[in-house]
Amino acid sequence: MSDSASDRSGGAATGAPAAPRNTPLSRRLIASEVACVLALSLGAAAVSATISFVGTATAPGGLAEQTASLVDPRAGADRPWLDLTWQVYAVVFAMAPVALVLYLLHRDARSGATIGFDVRRPGFDITRGALLAAVIGAGGLVVYLVSWQLGLSTTVSPSSLNDHWWALPVLLLQAVKNGVLEEVIVVGYLMLRMGQMGWSPVRAALTSSLLRATYHLYQGVGMFVGNLVMGLVFCWFYQRYGRVMPLVVAHTVIDVVTFVGSVYLIGRVGWLPG
Repeated sequence: MSDSASDRSGGAATGAPAAPRNTPLSRRLIASEVACVLALSLGAAAVSATISFVGTATAPGGLAEQTASLVDPRAGADRPWLDLTWQVYAVVFAMAPVALVLYLLHRDARSGATIGFDVRRPGFDITRGALLAAVIGAGGLVVYLVSWQLGLSTTVSPSSLNDHWWALPVLLLQAVKNGVLEEVIVVGYLMLRMGQMGWSPVRAALTSSLLRATYHLYQGVGMFVGNLVMGLVFCWFYQRYGRVMPLVVAHTVIDVVTFVGSVYLIGRVGWLPG
């Protein structure tokens, strides 16, 4: 009789705490969770980019006279091992917010597969990602060149790494990191949570795209607009197909072309600023 009573009381007779019930997340709790995730990742980057933009826009010479460097050396050229160590460190720990998001999804009885961050459909992901990369990449290059000529964008220097054997692998890692970090958080996770809070698809897409544009604002007004359009296209794709992996592929390909192209083209072709 005592054992049965103990079972019904959730272990109260032995002093053990009752097992918590798996209740749905409230809107307030979801909003708090999203705020924390963004404060640790791309929300903080958006604030930093805004401050950087104000400083650049008010500097002598205007935006076009300023340079925005994406990947910089972290040690002197005479200490390549230290620079490499810092570069790898930056890439690895930049993925911590992604790990946090995946943990939060698992805690909520979901997973990366919920947002299409998996390898179940490699053919679809690669082909659609490559197509998106071609369209968005070409359009982004045109926006950058036109806005730079109009003085609305900074001169973007994708890489200023010293000429070490590991420079290209580090740039490839940076491209993958950018694709995973941005698309998993800004599209997959954020769109899921905004939907859970009852936001309309249009409102969610606009918010996600505005965030993407804002953390690229340090590159100038032109790239703000270009990334806003990119965000809207990516959100539309995600809402239609429910998969973030093609967006990761597309973003990675765009950044690989940008980083590698900067190494081999800037300074060798007259139409590319730098």
